Amino acid sequence: MLVVYVPILKGRAGEFYALEHASASVQERIRPVMEIVPADRVRDLLETFCDHAMHHVPNNMVLTVDCGALPHTRVLEGDIGGPVARVSESLGYRDRPMCPVFRCLDEAELLSEVADAAADHGQGACLRVSTAVDTAEVIPDRRQMRELFASVRLEPEEIDLLVDAGPVLTSRTRERLRAEAVEALESLSRWPWRSICLASGAFPANLTGFPRGTATPVVREDARLWLDVVEKWRGPQLDFGDFGVTNPRMPAKSRGTPHPNMRYTTEGDWQVFVYRKVREGSNDDFFDLSKDLVNSPYWPASGAATSWGDKSLQDCAQRRRRKAGGATEWRAWATSHHLAVVTTRLGREGRP
Repeated sequence: MLVVYVPILKGRAGEFYALEHASASVQERIRPVMEIVPADRVRDLLETFCDHAMHHVPNNMVLTVDCGALPHTRVLEGDIGGPVARVSESLGYRDRPMCPVFRCLDEAELLSEVADAAADHGQGACLRVSTAVDTAEVIPDRRQMRELFASVRLEPEEIDLLVDAGPVLTSRTRERLRAEAVEALESLSRWPWRSICLASGAFPANLTGFPRGTATPVVREDARLWLDVVEKWRGPQLDFGDFGVTNPRMPAKSRGTPHPNMRYTTEGDWQVFVYRKVREGSNDDFFDLSKDLVNSPYWPASGAATSWGDKSLQDCAQRRRRKAGGATEWRAWATSHHLAVVTTRLGREGRP
């Protein structure tokens, strides 16, 4: 069986645009998890998320939705149900299927909402277990796991297991996480899950300190961790998960307008381009960045045909776009390219 790619994406406009423009071959090979990023007005946040899902998610794609970063409180005054129930209801109205995420330590009320969402959408659920250094969880014993299955009213064959190793920013961290991930997988593999995925993330939290006007490599330690674990793993097929071109942790509130940038995925790393804002009142410096990227050794042989994001970058490089876009477009193009690179490598070489 081919390895499935599980990109864990922040549920913002740019990431949705990337999914909308994914090629048929990419769509067939991914099982996206969308994390809802917290905001002050939860009701508006959830409606915006569901609108994006309706307008930008391909019809045949099931979204695995993670509300874990949101407080489990009533979304509307006097209304019953927290974010999971609200998203399930809204996506149902929009005819968009979802697979809800839950965790071992979730409270009974939240697990009940997950059970209802799974029943309403018929897509099962996803159990997310953390082995990250800062949020490692104790693996439930057999009795506790049976109680968890009963709470979500599902059998393990209806559940995707997502083992989240968290940030892996150095080779030393990777070595430590490898042992912990293998131990967790061995403990959890006693149940016949619908699928098993190991995910981690290696992109920095922000672009502060990156040199301007040049490409800086960032090693894809997440891909290396997965390969390390697969080498030792003797259990069921292990799908590959990462956090796209973002850091695994939820982002801090943005302040100001970012400098033109592109997080460009290659075989073993990201080449991160950050350019200064020289031209006042516009992002036209991104045209220069795009031209340099297209003319660099990192531009793939397939060029603009690689992905929708690459086509957009080439259009910028050749000044075929009137505007150079902004942070949302740059993230969308980078994510589009990343999805294409990872799925292609998994399909051809069995490695991300």
